[in-house]
Amino acid sequence: MRRNVTSHIELYIADRAELVFAISAAKPMPGSTVTDSISFERRGTEFTPIVMEDLHGTVLHRFFAEAGPLTIDYAAEVIGHSEPVPVEPLDLVTYLRPSRYAESDSLLATAQAEFTGLKGRDLLLGVSSWVGAQLSYVPGSSLPTDGATQTLLDRQGVCRDYAHLCVALLRAMDVPARLVSVYAPGLQPMDFHAVAEAYVDGQWHVVDATALAPRQTLLRIATGRDAADTAFLSSHGGNVTLNSMWVTAVVDELPLDNMDQFVTLG
Repeated sequence: MRRNVTSHIELYIADRAELVFAISAAKPMPGSTVTDSISFERRGTEFTPIVMEDLHGTVLHRFFAEAGPLTIDYAAEVIGHSEPVPVEPLDLVTYLRPSRYAESDSLLATAQAEFTGLKGRDLLLGVSSWVGAQLSYVPGSSLPTDGATQTLLDRQGVCRDYAHLCVALLRAMDVPARLVSVYAPGLQPMDFHAVAEAYVDGQWHVVDATALAPRQTLLRIATGRDAADTAFLSSHGGNVTLNSMWVTAVVDELPLDNMDQFVTLG
């Protein structure tokens, strides 16, 4: 499998700000290779950010930017499909807890009413299909502060809302679950994408209730409790305006996705 991804972001910074980007493909596991490049440019001058590695191989780029326009370009070619990510014992504790956007404690009664008796593959499929049936995909329908509970009340959202609701319901059923931001070949409309990952039968498996892109093609960017850990941009200090952004993601052969099967991110 050969995947090519790009992202282009144009910002305007009102005052000096600290910026942290999570747009690079995650550090590859054995089985795949990543060749990539990233640039940060302001009025013809390039910045060299501090590169940090977060949990699960998330690659972060951090720097301080002065007021004015800023352009970010990222491109990567990924060959192969990574082996499943290792499972850390602490993950199985961290990703069972309620979090800012995945309030599993508030949704306990709903999860028990809908999914009691389901386990393993059947539970993942049940949650994915139920969330897909309950929600309508409506761009712009949710706020950045909306969590899983609000999403269920509104019955609509975008990919991160679908993923948050899946994560919360799975945690409520005592299944460790987390959010992953990804590049998604086959996605329409093209954008950064968000999916859930659930721990079943000794591995992390993809759960995507939107069914908007084949899970086999997804390329991991950032992994965490919810969108608070996986946002493509975090800013502190001056106000930052997103003027434009576009994302591309293609694969040499787009597969059909059988939703009844387990799929691991690679």
